[in-house]
Amino acid sequence: MDNPIDLQRYPLDRVGSVQWHELVAQARDDLHQHGMFNLEGFVAQEQVRLAVERIVPTMASQSHEHKRTHNIYFKPQLDGLPPDHPALRTVETVSHTLCGDQLQDSLVTAIYEYPPLLNFLAAVMDKPALHVMADPLARVNVMSYRHGETLNWHFDRSEFTTTLLLQAPEAGGQFQYRSDLRSESDPNYAGVARLLEGRDPQVQTLALRAGTLNVFRGKHTAHRVTPVQGLRERMVAVFSYYERPGVVFSAEERLGFYGRAS
Repeated sequence: MDNPIDLQRYPLDRVGSVQWHELVAQARDDLHQHGMFNLEGFVAQEQVRLAVERIVPTMASQSHEHKRTHNIYFKPQLDGLPPDHPALRTVETVSHTLCGDQLQDSLVTAIYEYPPLLNFLAAVMDKPALHVMADPLARVNVMSYRHGETLNWHFDRSEFTTTLLLQAPEAGGQFQYRSDLRSESDPNYAGVARLLEGRDPQVQTLALRAGTLNVFRGKHTAHRVTPVQGLRERMVAVFSYYERPGVVFSAEERLGFYGRAS
């Protein structure tokens, strides 16, 4: 497969060049100021459209529907909080997932494994190196959200999340986030409650275009995708990178996320 990334605009393959350093610096600055950075047009619209055409039949017939009721922490309880605390109010998430073993020889896997992308992300994050996952299911996923479905409010477990938007819906499906809602030293349960009650004026909304690479720090920033509207589903590739090689999920985690262990 020819390289689908716009390397003229985003010179990931020219490590050490002036343009590469400028791109790293801009991404670092955006990450520091906003908790994320976006590379719009990272992949050309036509390339993304063709990738979606290939994925749609498999998504329609073989994806795993994941429907769950959860709180913002994805934990049944938190020490020191009563079960009826408003910070623990439950929401519903519904999505459809294709796993890494269903995406072999695809555009999303080629991008996920592209070594200059890993080098670039490591530089932006000030990491010695980043590695692809060894887990055949979890390494790269494509998530789909259909009419009325949503990824509801949550905090991420990982330090950062890397996604590539493959298809935007007709309406809805917008990325909303509330930066720095909590910290390592302050869980800010009152602020979490205000957010879940719809009373936080600092919530921001971001409408992404297909082909945009988004890197987001969601461990302390609450975020969600609003309900999708219309017949065209929202489709996003999720890339999982780690600072050490060989990372795999447990069989229990695979069953919980994908409905199968292998």
